[in-house]
Amino acid sequence: MPHYQIAVIIGSLRRDSINRQLANGLIQLAPAEFSFKVLEIGDLPLFNQDCDEHPTASVTRLKNEIAAASGLLFVTPEYNRSIPGVLKNALDHGSRPHGRNSWAGKPAGVVGASLGTIGTAVAQQHLRTILAYLDVPTLGQPEAFIQIRDGFLNDAGAIANDNTRLFLQGWMDRFAAWVKLHAG
Repeated sequence: MPHYQIAVIIGSLRRDSINRQLANGLIQLAPAEFSFKVLEIGDLPLFNQDCDEHPTASVTRLKNEIAAASGLLFVTPEYNRSIPGVLKNALDHGSRPHGRNSWAGKPAGVVGASLGTIGTAVAQQHLRTILAYLDVPTLGQPEAFIQIRDGFLNDAGAIANDNTRLFLQGWMDRFAAWVKLHAG
């Protein structure tokens, strides 16, 4: 049976962020042939094109981890109706230098959680626009704009609400099929 390594890119650096919790809950819903590696993006320097030919160790690590992945799972909050700066910084580093885009061709899924009623709809749309430019085939449906409420996760970190868990299981099943379809 093939094995699929998924790089998880969480757009929040906060240890207890709801998007980190969502990522961990989603991972529990994945098929057995999938494994997940959360990529560290908080230690990346601010992108500077002058450093393209001599990247820091953290940038080289990020690009190698993206290259090793069969697929990408983006889990992002929404900051001021867009993606967080730390996520944009990681996207820029992974796409450079020109002609060495580590993201290209990697199948991706995009989800996000918020306390607000529209979830992370606008941030996800901005992220999808960037991913399209970076040549990342991104799962279009179902979209997952998750509103977090008390009791979203149980003590084991699993999705507690039956309807939400069923919805997210369906999302994960579609994401897994998307990765299998597009992974090289």
